[in-house]
Amino acid sequence: MTEHPTSHEGRQPLAARQQERTRPRQQDAAAAAAAAAIPSPAATPNPGPGPAAVAEAQAATRREGDRLRFVGAATRRIARGIDLDEIVLGLCRASVPTFSDAILVYLRDPLPVGDERPVSPFVLRLRRSDRLRHTDEEGGEAGPESERLRPLLTDPTADLMPAAELCEVRAGGALAEVLRGVRPVFGDSAAARAALPELLGAGRPVPTGHRAILAPLRGRRRVIGAAVFVRSTERPPFEASDLLVAAQLATHTALGIDKAVLYGREAYIADELQRTMLPDSLPQPTGVRLASRYLPAAETARVGGDWYDAIPLPGSRVALVVGDVMGHSMTSAAIMGQLRTTAQTLAQLDLPPQEVLHHLDEQAQRLGSDRMATCLYAVYDPVAHRITIANAGHPPPVLLHLGGRAEVLRVPPGAPIGVGGVDFEAVELDAPAGATLLLYTDGLVESRLRDVWTGIEQLRERLAATAQLTGPDHSPPLEALCDDVLDMLGPGDRDDDIALLAARFDGIAPSDVAYWYLEPEDAAPGRARRLARRALARWGLDEMSDEVELLVSEVVTNAVRYAERPVTLRLLRTDILRCEVGDDSPQLPRQRRARETDEGGRGLFLVNRLARRWGATRLSTGKVVWFEMATRT
Repeated sequence: MTEHPTSHEGRQPLAARQQERTRPRQQDAAAAAAAAAIPSPAATPNPGPGPAAVAEAQAATRREGDRLRFVGAATRRIARGIDLDEIVLGLCRASVPTFSDAILVYLRDPLPVGDERPVSPFVLRLRRSDRLRHTDEEGGEAGPESERLRPLLTDPTADLMPAAELCEVRAGGALAEVLRGVRPVFGDSAAARAALPELLGAGRPVPTGHRAILAPLRGRRRVIGAAVFVRSTERPPFEASDLLVAAQLATHTALGIDKAVLYGREAYIADELQRTMLPDSLPQPTGVRLASRYLPAAETARVGGDWYDAIPLPGSRVALVVGDVMGHSMTSAAIMGQLRTTAQTLAQLDLPPQEVLHHLDEQAQRLGSDRMATCLYAVYDPVAHRITIANAGHPPPVLLHLGGRAEVLRVPPGAPIGVGGVDFEAVELDAPAGATLLLYTDGLVESRLRDVWTGIEQLRERLAATAQLTGPDHSPPLEALCDDVLDMLGPGDRDDDIALLAARFDGIAPSDVAYWYLEPEDAAPGRARRLARRALARWGLDEMSDEVELLVSEVVTNAVRYAERPVTLRLLRTDILRCEVGDDSPQLPRQRRARETDEGGRGLFLVNRLARRWGATRLSTGKVVWFEMATRT
């Protein structure tokens, strides 16, 4: 079927219909124009607003615009603050003198954090008071001045006492009612006239008229303080619209204070977490001196995954560890703590460095699939003057020699911890006396401005330059060396936190070491006493012979009782005398109180009483029992 232009109802085509609809509108417009052109004798002109009304409207518009601009600038200034003092200072600086001539800011003491229940009683403390002084005591120029507990300015000619510093808000009192109402009120309102004397203190003058605004500071959950805005008699009083301005200032300030208090709590927790994860102090093992540094990436990222450690090992050795978990969060710090604890446990088993990294890799995989970290584990032997290093994706250490030459040690890079299925390789290198080994995390050498290898080369050059200042025969002081290394950081180099561990190798000379094997037989304690006596005589320590022989005899007797293979006896002389007895029995000796009828059980009691320190360490092949005594020279 062919559709015709005209519908079944006989309607015209579309173009004709549009012309038909347009024609009446054009006719109406023409008629209206003609009527407007002919003046009507009955019509009278409508007078517009007068000049005074127009000026008033323009002035009101300007004032409203000024208020909006002021509120915007003031809230931005308040929002810039991070800590509590900065936020309160931002409110005072924004208010005086633009909005008021004086301001008092009271905050709850103590401030509740988050969902904590506030303590009783409800106490407000004057946190800050700012005022505009027209002239100072010496007739200086007018200007804003900020001090604690400044006099409240209600009249420029009045000599007023400062406001009360503490205020206890009575339950059901006038001040409590105003604070509960949340909205700001004029100082001459009935509620404010009763609340201000309670806040400012008895006998304090209360401003008259609309020259004061009392604004509660309400955070997210509760009222946390109050602000008092005051104008002098030299400027117009507050208007009704100023209550909205005060409300905006109070709201932004209270929310900022809430955030600052929460941030302060988180920063405190972060500091405590980081402090507990890192060693409180470094040990003082024989033959090596240690120094360390830790720097967070920034004040806003105080928690990281970097750590360092120094773990004494049997045989006067020491394990040096530095690692870096990815990220800057509580999770990173928690993973770091678990890996550090695992490394300490593995170190006490006296496992080789590559085995320690292998077990750390397994532990990281158990913690999660995305738990990645780098780590460098080194074991220094002061007797052999050797160091064994294994690496898991960490930047290589730098060795500063006594003559001033600094070299980047060539160690296998390895894969990061957490990758899984990767074998780690250890290398054994010379550790000459007087040399300094520097272990660090990548935050020291890598940033947005430089790649890691450029940073490592700059670190090597810095160490060499520092060593030249002390001469070829003297090593630079260890603490000063750490500080000098950190001074190489520029303004744009603090992208990551930094852990730094420096070890100065002093070593133990072969002439200060005596080492023997003893068969596990009844004659072993007597032979051990004779060997110890000869070594002490050679070292000029004859006056210690009686005590050392007694303790050596007791420890060797305990070892021979359980050993099946030869027992080792080693004496080391440094600033102390250290004795180490090793056997193949994994059972650690424990001190107990012997009864009067017991024939044994007093050996460790004597060791505990006579030695300065003693201990026992389980090894993969047995154990080592050691004690230390102060040398009398």
